Amino acid sequence: MIKSILSSFYPAPLNTRPGEWLRASMGACAGVLVTAWVCQYFYGLELTLHLVGPVGASAVLLFAVSTGALAQPWSIVGSYFVATVAALIAVLLLGHSFLSAGVAVGLAIAGMCILRCLHPPGGAMALCVVLSQTDLAPLGLSVFYPVMLNAGMLLGCALVFNNLTGVRYPKAHINPATEISQAQNISPFERASFNSDDLDAALAEVEGFVDVTREDLERIIRSTEMHASRRRMGDIQASRIASKEAVREPGQISGSQR
Repeated sequence: MIKSILSSFYPAPLNTRPGEWLRASMGACAGVLVTAWVCQYFYGLELTLHLVGPVGASAVLLFAVSTGALAQPWSIVGSYFVATVAALIAVLLLGHSFLSAGVAVGLAIAGMCILRCLHPPGGAMALCVVLSQTDLAPLGLSVFYPVMLNAGMLLGCALVFNNLTGVRYPKAHINPATEISQAQNISPFERASFNSDDLDAALAEVEGFVDVTREDLERIIRSTEMHASRRRMGDIQASRIASKEAVREPGQISGSQR
């Protein structure tokens, strides 16, 4: 029992190479540096220090896991906007307090889910806006400007850096017409495995958020089935060869005895 609990804390292996780690680290470093510098240039150092924390968290998603659903452009832009709205509502009703901070984060999560822009750093942004009373309170609604500037600058850095370093960003969504045309070109084995409706039904059964795009999930499942099929075919071929050798051996033995 204890061993099972402790094993659940053991980190799962990363399916990336050290070269990708270095690429993501350099991109995040450049993105945060550029974003913080631009924000500091327009709004000063003190305000920038209050808002740069969520930017660092967003950089991890946009550069290290850029194919994830939480790292897409609408996720960061929409979440920062929703978080700021939630924070301003909480401050208006409850003032600058830990209670309003908790309410702001809760409202931000609900808003992000409704608008399909779930992005964890958005919760941190709501927290920062509520608790940074000294420097952000005088701005009022103008607090949207530095917040959205940070979102736009970091997103721009991610768009440029990821694509220049060979990582396609943002992840394109497949429309139904394209999906139908692609379905006509798949192999008979793939047609017999599962279809789009099966995948939608399986995702609905999860009843939770899955941080992977639907297209990537389908591609991974089909690739897994293809490798499994090749492995099974290889085992079948090996067993056939072994059976032929077993049939051939008695004849060879009887011939040698003559």
